[in-house]
Amino acid sequence: MQEAIQKIDISVISDFHLATHASKAKSLLKYLKSIQPKTLVLNGDIIDSWRFSRNYFPKSHLKVLRQVLKMIEKGVQVVYITGNHDDVFRKFNNTRLGNFSIVNQLELDINGQKTWIFHGDVFDHIIHHSPWLAKLGAAAYGFLTLFNKFINVFLKLFSGKEMILYKSMKDRIAKRKAVLTNFEKAIANAAISKGIDLVICGHTHIPVDKTIDTEKGSVRYINCGDWVEHFSAAECIDGEWSLNYYHSEEEEDADLPGDELFIPDKKQLYKSIVEELSVAAFF
Repeated sequence: MQEAIQKIDISVISDFHLATHASKAKSLLKYLKSIQPKTLVLNGDIIDSWRFSRNYFPKSHLKVLRQVLKMIEKGVQVVYITGNHDDVFRKFNNTRLGNFSIVNQLELDINGQKTWIFHGDVFDHIIHHSPWLAKLGAAAYGFLTLFNKFINVFLKLFSGKEMILYKSMKDRIAKRKAVLTNFEKAIANAAISKGIDLVICGHTHIPVDKTIDTEKGSVRYINCGDWVEHFSAAECIDGEWSLNYYHSEEEEDADLPGDELFIPDKKQLYKSIVEELSVAAFF
């Protein structure tokens, strides 16, 4: 049975990590087909350029890009906010092509509420002070993803269920960190200083919706999560924001034989993506 199309004003989704084995592109595609937003905000780490040299870009990942193009053609305003894994696009900041735009951050005024949307890596001290450590972590994450896929082959045989190993590990760590993190506090203080009512970010892959109080004041903080582990989105309907989780009836399955495409040159793919977006934006 086909899911009903949900009409929403704004959907903010981040951390697809396309071009990696961790990405759950099939569930993401189902979500994109299930909504009819006026504005779609892609909040960073959409295409993972850190892992792109592995020449892995299956058809399911391309279908996500094609669906975004279709949404642009149908009049959806698509805003691409750059993240650390797709920072190659930051040189295109403030580029606009019809219904498609690339920015480093976005500020909106919705019913008198000032909303600030960005990826969040600028507030991550590891990214700036120890970039090698961040990339080492990304490589380890990639290895764990492949190991997780191997485990799930046996789990599906015996129990019919899969598990996301790295999600379980992160959830345990998050429960131990009930106190405000330095990342959250830095974002909250920056937002309060700007007179922001609501701040929306991604980057950490930990979805949360809460009010943060600091010595400078208070601000509502939403982390829209990711499409690797949590399948979450920040959605706005009639001026009201909420953090929602998408539950697909069909579990993410392995890529079918012949589903991988060899990508000889990552710069060539980036160029072709931009060219396709340019064409689609003018329809």
